Amino acid sequence: MLNNHQSFINEHSVSTHLHRAERQAAHTQPSPRTPAEHYNTNPKLVMHQNITPHPQRLVKQQADSPHILIIGAGVIGLVTAWALLDKGYKVTVLSKGWANVGQNHGDRLTSQIAGALWEFPPAVCGSHVDAVSLEYSKHWCMTAYWAWKEIADDAGLSREAGCKKLLNKMREIAGSGVEGFRHTGAKLAEERGVNPKYEGGIMDGYELSVPVIDTDQAMHWLTNLVLAKGATMTTRTIETDLLLVEQDLRNEFHADAIVNATGLYGGALSGDDSCSPLRGALLRVVNDGTAFPKVNAALSISADVSEDNEIIFIVPRTDNILLIGGIAQDNQWDLDLTLDTPVVQRMRERANEFLPGLKNAKLDPAYPLAQGLRPARSKNVRVERELRRVDESSEPSRIVHCYGHGGSGWSLSFGCAADVIDLLDEAIEGKEPEAMNYRI
Repeated sequence: MLNNHQSFINEHSVSTHLHRAERQAAHTQPSPRTPAEHYNTNPKLVMHQNITPHPQRLVKQQADSPHILIIGAGVIGLVTAWALLDKGYKVTVLSKGWANVGQNHGDRLTSQIAGALWEFPPAVCGSHVDAVSLEYSKHWCMTAYWAWKEIADDAGLSREAGCKKLLNKMREIAGSGVEGFRHTGAKLAEERGVNPKYEGGIMDGYELSVPVIDTDQAMHWLTNLVLAKGATMTTRTIETDLLLVEQDLRNEFHADAIVNATGLYGGALSGDDSCSPLRGALLRVVNDGTAFPKVNAALSISADVSEDNEIIFIVPRTDNILLIGGIAQDNQWDLDLTLDTPVVQRMRERANEFLPGLKNAKLDPAYPLAQGLRPARSKNVRVERELRRVDESSEPSRIVHCYGHGGSGWSLSFGCAADVIDLLDEAIEGKEPEAMNYRI
């Protein structure tokens, strides 16, 4: 199914977006060194070339194939495992929990709570501002775009993996090669039934065709795919700095290297105190065309780190459910939001004002409110080898970190996995590690 994703900019956020463009021109607009089309060239992971969505591996595992221990079983850990398995590696995934598709909604992983609408950086939650991380993210997201698009374009895979396409900043997106880009300004609001006077008036808007993922279905599919390709899965909780237990873990699992893909806990396992939760929530309403005209397009207004504007995030799922968001609350660890919590009520009120038809929307009785903790990091996404050593005489660590994705784990997954593989190969070869800012 091919639909549209519209991103609207109202009068208030036009000023903040323009202001952000002036302050952060190095990473919000392509420079002569990195034109927009540059982000779409030579992806390291290409579906059906060096990764396949089918159970059979592209490269058979050999007796001397490297063995990688991946800690974490969210979308980042599983996609990384998938890519390694198709490269012929032996993979063990170690996690304290696994994707749950049962009725106990409270046990879902953060990757299952995500809205999972592909976005060109920065994400709608406004949490990605580091120039180095953003430069990487624009490459990562395009690798993931084409991978998820291949899945969405295959009717059978699309149904199985829960991935379809919807028609979603501007100059970079237009030149990136994504499909369906259309910039018609405020006219889009009228086309999509949006209140043109929302928060002072809709002033601009654009649309494009992007993948949107049913995260419960996709996590179930990813887990089964990785198992079918031969991964071993072990349940365990690791709470210690990995550098201190690296050799013990490698000895126990006969692993050549370790990947830290533990999301929110990635910092605790790497001596990095820049990680914190960014609490989010989504209302789930019935989207069957009965109470209001069925919404077939994703709609959004991004948050901005320099202002106090809140998120508009409206995304249709594949099961007649519409997700309504959102919020981005920094350093909030508790998952204690309810339908009566003021911030949740304001979220619903904003959506009703933005898209008036939603006033009649009925909550999904089985699962009305989803909430989770985005794995935020002040320096944003970290895809990097461990730079520390146990002591001055020790060999370079063989740990590769991949965490801090905030609200962009699904959008960056395949791109990050490709870089992780390169870093693992360097670590196994005994090369000295380099910081992210030196590799860009």
